[in-house]
Parts: sequence; C-alpha cells; structure tokens
Amino acid sequence: MDFRELLSAELDGETDAAESAAARDHLTGCAGCRDWYADATLVTNLARRTGPEPVGAVDESVLDALAPPRRLTAARVALLLRYALGVLGIAQFLLGAAQIGGVADGHLHVPDPVGGTAPNHLWHESAAWNVALGAGFVWIAVRRTRPAGMLPTLTAFVAVLALLSVNDVITGRVDYPRLLSHGLVVAGYLLILALRRRGGDPDTSPGNAGRTRSRWRVELDDEPPAVNPTPLRVVRGGAASIRHRRDRAA
Repeated sequence: MDFRELLSAELDGETDAAESAAARDHLTGCAGCRDWYADATLVTNLARRTGPEPVGAVDESVLDALAPPRRLTAARVALLLRYALGVLGIAQFLLGAAQIGGVADGHLHVPDPVGGTAPNHLWHESAAWNVALGAGFVWIAVRRTRPAGMLPTLTAFVAVLALLSVNDVITGRVDYPRLLSHGLVVAGYLLILALRRRGGDPDTSPGNAGRTRSRWRVELDDEPPAVNPTPLRVVRGGAASIRHRRDRAA
C-alpha cells in the first residue's frame, strides 16, 4: 500500500475511517512520511486559505473603449446623403423665393439693363428654375423617389451653366456672389449622383426590400381578357377513358 497516496487522499477528504486509521498508524513508525505529511498539510492549508482572487466587475467605459469603431452602413450613408440633399433643397428653394421677392435683385449674368422687359423676364425664369430645383431636391430626399429622371436634365444644366459661368467670369459680366449661389446646384447634383451610385435603386422602401421587379411587360392587344373562365373539372379514370376511346376509334 502506498501510504503517501493514502495520506494525500486523507488531506482531500477522500478516505474512510479504516484508511485514515491505517495512515495514522503508519505515521507513528515512519519519520519520512511524517515530514512529508507535515509539508503536504502546510501546502494544502495555504492553498485553501488563499484561493483564487475574485475578479472585479469591468467598467462599461472600458468595454466601450475596447469596442471596435462602428462602421457606417450603406443605409446610414444614404440617409445622411438624403438629409444633406434636403437641406440643400430648402436653401435652393429659399434662394429662388428671394429672387422672386426682389431681395437678390441685381445679380444677372447680363449687363445692367437700360429699360426693356426681356432681362427682367430672364430673371424671373432663373428664379422659377431655382424654386423648381429646390423642390426637386426636397422631393427626392423626403419621398425617396428615383433620381434617375432628374439626372439627364441636371447633367445638361450643370454642364451648360459651368461653361457659361466661365465665359462670364472671363468677360467680367457676373458678380462672384451670384457664382457662389450656383454651388447649391452643383452640390445637389453631386449628392444625387452619390445616391444613385450607392443604392442603384435608392427609393426602395423597406416593404419592397428583397423583391425583384421585372422591367419587361408584354401586352397582347389581340387577345381579349378572359371573363369568368371555365374552371377545370377533374374526371375520374381519365387516362383509362381516353385509352378506351382511342381503341374504339381505331
């Protein structure tokens, strides 16, 4: 019998009364086992008294600091773009309203008129166009409609406006505050391009998410629509009846 294993089991409380008595009897006659048992008892008591240190609660601020930074999802980026487009639309609308009210009068791309009504009407057309652009920007931002319909018109307008503005700057026929007002149109145009590029179909509502619609439709004008079509009727033993009729016909 290995008495040291028996003594170790006794320290762990895994021996019965007979085994404990045998271990005690062995200790009375073995000095080496007594020394080993004394050391084992000391180590066991130290281990039981100290034990593992309790783990303190981790502060949430530490967890927040260790958390990875949140990435902007495509939906959040599109939402931010729409907010920016809505703000630009309101500013563009107010600019047109100010032109109509005569607040921003005197910033035409033509020399100062000497009488006549044509320059005044051109000014009114410019004001109406600014109001329409602002309303269109706000409509796209709020209603989430497809901006593809406005892209051809805006592209042509921005391109021609840029060329004419450069020419007017060279010839000195435009004021710089008026040029700065064109920045609203250019910024709105770039935001619409960004929305169009990111979403492909940025007006997709959450209810229609995941649904695919076919853009192809076939309309058969020659065929009148069926009114109250005759329902199909299941005939018992249809295959056998058809075979029997064919045999009789043959």
